[in-house]
Amino acid sequence: MFIKNRLLLIALWGVTQQSLAQDAFKAIPYLFTQPKNYTVTYTGQSPKIDGNINDVVWQQAAWTDSFVDIEGDLKPKPNLNTRLKMLWNDSCLFIAVQMQEPHLWANLTKHDQIIFNDNDFEIFIDPDNDAREYFEIEVNQRNKIFDLFLPKPYRDRGDALISWDAPGMQSAVQLQGTLNNPKDTDTGWTAEFKIPFSAIKMGFGKGAPAEGAIWRINFSRVEWDTQIKNGKYVKLKDAKGKNLPERNWVWSPQGIINMHAPERWGYLQFSKKSAVDKDAFQIPYTDMQRKYLWLIYYNQQKYYRQNQVYTANLSELGLSSPKVDVSGVANTLSVTASSYQFSAAIGDGKTDVLTINNDGLIRANKLAVK
Repeated sequence: MFIKNRLLLIALWGVTQQSLAQDAFKAIPYLFTQPKNYTVTYTGQSPKIDGNINDVVWQQAAWTDSFVDIEGDLKPKPNLNTRLKMLWNDSCLFIAVQMQEPHLWANLTKHDQIIFNDNDFEIFIDPDNDAREYFEIEVNQRNKIFDLFLPKPYRDRGDALISWDAPGMQSAVQLQGTLNNPKDTDTGWTAEFKIPFSAIKMGFGKGAPAEGAIWRINFSRVEWDTQIKNGKYVKLKDAKGKNLPERNWVWSPQGIINMHAPERWGYLQFSKKSAVDKDAFQIPYTDMQRKYLWLIYYNQQKYYRQNQVYTANLSELGLSSPKVDVSGVANTLSVTASSYQFSAAIGDGKTDVLTINNDGLIRANKLAVK
């Protein structure tokens, strides 16, 4: 009886710890909704990059869900539909996007202008899922490209390398209507991309994914509210004469109005299998561990804004215990901090210890040999 009661207490303790940990996530639920996932189909025939997404090659690819507001359920669903497809082969990722749009307009005509000042479509790619060294590609209805590389997010004092261009990338746009003509009602626009893996790979190698490889990726559509004035489309302004904020519609909701939080992007899984069970996707165990590190990171940033120092006290970061359950595996959290920096760690005693610091840098650290 004693043994049974003891086992029951241990089980109840585990449930309690898991419940307490979940309460910590519930304090900022919009930052911990489950990201979308997409298994991209392998193709033996490349689509022609001409903006026509009715190409027979594209018929083998599935559509994503329709885009939602960048804040997810915190805001109403978009009034215009956006969805896309992806394919891949041994050298390239292919993307085709379809966007409803009754008013086609674009003013920017040069490469690497700030394209999101027009209505645009944007791609964000982090091939190694480390929230570092990622790529952004934007296109407007004139097929003008703004492509940039970021060593780390702006929030962590990262700065964009605007001079980076995606070598070998091809893009094309088709308009279902007329550009910059307010006298008619348009249907929309489509865009296609061919992105060589070698163009979005750091270091040596071509970067072609292995079977089952998982990347982080997201897509954004910027939509400005306009009115017709003197025969032209003009952005709506507030009482102070400033442009009203743009609308941001995305595939996988960020939870915040910020695309530069790569840990919130969706999952892209590569497979050459002819039949893929879309419901079989599993978020990697290490990403489930990382959720706790990001929880600490978000709460440390909030704590620093309020107190101008970091804290080593887990309870001040929303966690009542260092013991947490990750996918049924017992893990332990730890935090060290000073006035100007912090480091948090999570481990299960069997696999690599994962750490995060105040700069949002996550590392996998080998277990010390005992």
